[in-house]
Amino acid sequence: MMSRDLAGTAAFALGTAACAPALAQADPVPIIVTGAGLPDSPATPAYGTVTLEREEITRSASGRLEDVLANVAGFQQFRRSDSRSSNPSAQGITLRALGGNASSRAQLLLDGVPMADPFFGYIPFSALVPERLARVQVTRGGGAGPFGAGALAGTVELESAGAETLGLFSGEALIDQRGETALSATLAPEIGDGFAVVSGRWDRGQGFFTTPAGQRVPATVRAGYDSWSASGRLVQQVAPELELQARGLAFDDRRTLRFRGADSSSNGQDLSLRLVGRGAWQVDALAYVQWRNFTNRVISATSYALTLDQRDTPSTGIGGKVEVRRAIGSQTVRLGVDYRRTEGDLVEDRYLASGAGNGSRFAGGANTVLGLFAEDDAQLGPLMLTGGIRADRWTIREGYQRNVGPTGMVLLNEDYADRRGWAVNWRAGATYDATPGVQLRIAGYSGFRLPNLNELYRPFVVFPSTTLANPQLRNERLTGMEGGVDWQVTPAARLAVTVFDNRLENAIANVTLDATTRQRQNLPAIRAYGVELAGEVTHGAWSLQGSLALTDAEVEAGGQAAELDGFRPAQTPAIASSATLGWQPAEATRLALTLRHVGRQFEGDQEDDALMPATTLDLFGEVPLHRRLSLVARVENLLDESIVTRNSSGSIDLGAPFTAWIGFRYGL
Repeated sequence: MMSRDLAGTAAFALGTAACAPALAQADPVPIIVTGAGLPDSPATPAYGTVTLEREEITRSASGRLEDVLANVAGFQQFRRSDSRSSNPSAQGITLRALGGNASSRAQLLLDGVPMADPFFGYIPFSALVPERLARVQVTRGGGAGPFGAGALAGTVELESAGAETLGLFSGEALIDQRGETALSATLAPEIGDGFAVVSGRWDRGQGFFTTPAGQRVPATVRAGYDSWSASGRLVQQVAPELELQARGLAFDDRRTLRFRGADSSSNGQDLSLRLVGRGAWQVDALAYVQWRNFTNRVISATSYALTLDQRDTPSTGIGGKVEVRRAIGSQTVRLGVDYRRTEGDLVEDRYLASGAGNGSRFAGGANTVLGLFAEDDAQLGPLMLTGGIRADRWTIREGYQRNVGPTGMVLLNEDYADRRGWAVNWRAGATYDATPGVQLRIAGYSGFRLPNLNELYRPFVVFPSTTLANPQLRNERLTGMEGGVDWQVTPAARLAVTVFDNRLENAIANVTLDATTRQRQNLPAIRAYGVELAGEVTHGAWSLQGSLALTDAEVEAGGQAAELDGFRPAQTPAIASSATLGWQPAEATRLALTLRHVGRQFEGDQEDDALMPATTLDLFGEVPLHRRLSLVARVENLLDESIVTRNSSGSIDLGAPFTAWIGFRYGL
């Protein structure tokens, strides 16, 4: 946080005209330039919010955001792969074991802007660099509030760091034992009544073999990657208690998976403008635009020839919000409106094993959500009550699919009827300070998610299975409740326990039709209930942080998918845990040892093709060398555990093996 003192002057006459005029110096008026949004509402703790501070964010073994978020009980990616060795379109996130089909059921915001890809719903993790962040806040469970239409399973809010946190210059350079490199640099000067931040990162490497040794063929290659991202922010005080924030982001990410020529890419550009007022009437006004594209080449697992070239998937997201807050006595009232439009198109070409063209497909559409929300928090002594409601006008429009054969003959030419409607959702909760250090909380909520363009219109192939799109998908809807206790056991020890029960209706899943065909369909429901624990103990230079999520999730199915009734949803573990032992004898000396365990989960909807449990151990160390320069060492998967990330009838993909990094860090 930065401050700048402004002195005011006033001239006044003393006594008679014979008296000389004098100047009186007014008290300095501080201007605080933070670069952040509005502070948390008073009732935020009612919803079991977890906050990760910069210390935790910048000490992961991989240096990647998905690795940081894995320390939060209940957080889950669609697959276990990280953002170097997975297909970008599989990087959906969810919370509380609600299952998924690679689209995100949780909303991720960067400085208030939704970051999910407009077409696919995946998160561009390679563009979200941990060292650029000051704080991460995770709220599990659906609910009202800004951009609540995408927060079906919860919200992950990323807050960028300002100049005071970053310093004028910071950066790091690392290399691992395979010759892969990670380079980043940030410049953050104070400018006028604020600051600017310019940051860049470049990661590249040959990668590792995701295919087990016994399944490799001459066409098998390492999971090579080459990605960069560049970010710029300008934060200025434009009036007392009024702050203007402008942000730009550009990224490009290229990967190769399993076979030579199986290349994918994702790239994007973002622009946003935000006005934050911190007076008696608090205001958060935001506008943004996003451009994205995705490409993917599918290589046959039998002929090792190109079979599908998803050569162009341009998409656009535009939107914004206006939120107003006002404290009225013991109450805080929030009112607002937000809007998001996503549109995109798919162009893909099919090929025969001979290399000859086999036709093309074109598909796309546009979705919009316009939301109105209101929330009220009331403090009544040790009791805090909160409640909110949200109404969304949604549309699914302009959907189409064209399928052209190899001779140019039109095989399919469909324009889908527009759909629209209203969705009303709510949340309510309370906290009670039972004793000093003990807070009880309870909450209930509902939420909804619109099927995205990928689910509606884009089929895809992961050999030997083809997954069909479904333009008739209905909106997902969640209702749930939770309760918990936050206990500050001693000044050096805390414990949080949460029990929850969530039911997701119309859950979109990849449902098996036959041995080689699946289709995205709405299941009647997924029920997930369980317990989440988080705790921390500190003793001198030592600290121990841990989290545990135990979840019983099952499909409630009927009709065409009745055989799935009682099955666990795809890609859903019953247990996930994390523990980090830290040692920090001095401000710039840090050591962290992180142990993680993820239980067994299933590849698909049939409770077969199991992904076996995986336990990993990671190391992070930083030792100062000279002033702000330090030596950094990181080790991913120290015990070289085999992490199964995909299992298709015994055809296996593996996650990151033992990887040791060493390098230098300046000023982070």
